[in-house]
Amino acid sequence: MTSPRIRRITAGIATAAAAALVLSACAANAAGSASTASAKPVEGGDLTFALANDPITLNPTALGSGNDTLYVERQLFESLTEQDPKTGKIIPGLATKWQANADATQFTFTLRPGVTFSDGTPLTASVVKANFDDIVANATKAVNAVTALPNYAGTTVVNDSTATVSFSKPNGAFPQAASTVALALLSPKSLAIPFDDRATGAGLSGTGPFTLESYTKNTSVVLKKRSGYDWAPEDYGNRAAAHLDTVTFKIVPEAGVRTGGLTSKQFDAVGGVLPQDIATLKTGKTGLVIRPNPGIAFGLTTYTKPGTILSDEKVRTALLTAIDRTAIQQSALTSDFKVASSVLAANTPGWVDLSKQLTSDPKASAKLLDDDGWKKGADGIREKDGKRLSLKLGYIANFNPNQSIVELIQQQLKQLGIEVTVWTGTVPQYLAQSSAGAFDLAYGNLSRADGDVLRTQFLSTLPSNTVKGYTDPQLNQLLLDQLATPDQDKRNAIAQKAGQRIVDLAYYIPVVELTTILGTAQNVHGIVLGADSRLGSLVDAYKAK
Repeated sequence: MTSPRIRRITAGIATAAAAALVLSACAANAAGSASTASAKPVEGGDLTFALANDPITLNPTALGSGNDTLYVERQLFESLTEQDPKTGKIIPGLATKWQANADATQFTFTLRPGVTFSDGTPLTASVVKANFDDIVANATKAVNAVTALPNYAGTTVVNDSTATVSFSKPNGAFPQAASTVALALLSPKSLAIPFDDRATGAGLSGTGPFTLESYTKNTSVVLKKRSGYDWAPEDYGNRAAAHLDTVTFKIVPEAGVRTGGLTSKQFDAVGGVLPQDIATLKTGKTGLVIRPNPGIAFGLTTYTKPGTILSDEKVRTALLTAIDRTAIQQSALTSDFKVASSVLAANTPGWVDLSKQLTSDPKASAKLLDDDGWKKGADGIREKDGKRLSLKLGYIANFNPNQSIVELIQQQLKQLGIEVTVWTGTVPQYLAQSSAGAFDLAYGNLSRADGDVLRTQFLSTLPSNTVKGYTDPQLNQLLLDQLATPDQDKRNAIAQKAGQRIVDLAYYIPVVELTTILGTAQNVHGIVLGADSRLGSLVDAYKAK
């Protein structure tokens, strides 16, 4: 297992995650899992899983359509470490053990023996090096992956089974980052394929329990059981080959069609269950897998470059109390979704309760705007120096209630005299617009079971954050300090200060927390959500007769 040093690094994760973890289920399902302790797994069968969004890419280091992309990729590709969703601990994955040096600038991994990629290539230290080098070489495209490798200095091949990953500055978050899909490993033949050509999945080989049979864009992804697989992480009951013969992910954008298909037995499992469908599914004794998402809560990212309306901190601060989060939760969601109380969701290490600063107070918001010179015009929209208080808000509808929530935000801000125009589109369109600085506000979230997620979204020196215009040196230092601190409890305390600073500056306007809800047929078992509340490996999944 891990060294004593690593145990100290991960202990805080375990404590925070276990304390805050809330799992619920119905029918005969275990918490957070569509399985029963007494059921005997059945070998064989085909599982049909309906998703809302096309993956866009099957390259784990590239940006896809969000969670639905990761649902598919996790079945094909695995990572050096694993984060246990029940405890939050970092446990062995493709590496059986690892050790950090005193300042967390070097991590030496011992690889699991006998692991091979689906193309037959053995997992070696040279492959680990090639993967991390490839991410850095494609940094402008592998955005999520490269942010998980800050200050990467290279990987040393000690021997075939031992690799030392080095950083030019301390990286206390790396053991957890190494568990994510973004840092999952590809075979050397896969890395030889040009980065953009990897999106189709053709020719890609991972170490996961399934292999790619076919990918038909906007229609389906078909996976086939991999024979000979026997190295699943220890948080799964079945560590050998998958029980299922095949898994077919069908792309079904309409939530009502997914729910109807589940109840009519066209689908065995569905993602993106609508809040209003939960009660109906419970009444029908359909299995539900429910888990709150850690990471950054759903909210509004502010774009603050000089000359923009939101470069004015008073306007940003007014937004904090202008929004009635409880009304939004009650109108668009259910009690399974919490009102945001901080930048981070409450089950994330580094969370701090900032609910007092986020209490709805339209009068206080109005006074801030009045004192700042923003006065209501004839049509009720505020103006200052001949400029309307008009903001452009961008979002993507990869979570069905997003549209309703954004419309409610639009209505609430209009009552305050703030005009909001809404833009939405596909994930690639959204990324192009946001990177070009086309928005004043962007509504979204980011799931990760570690407070370092704040750095990836708010550190101004990251190229992906430049367009946001953040300039606060105090926040930058806090984000860098938490990364550089090996001790998890100390990292959490620094992340709390960073979260406080983000709200003080109103760089982010938290709204609600995301909860992942999957629906499963009564005869489906073993479907689980990982520590990041995304679909875990389906190695345990089976269909009872």
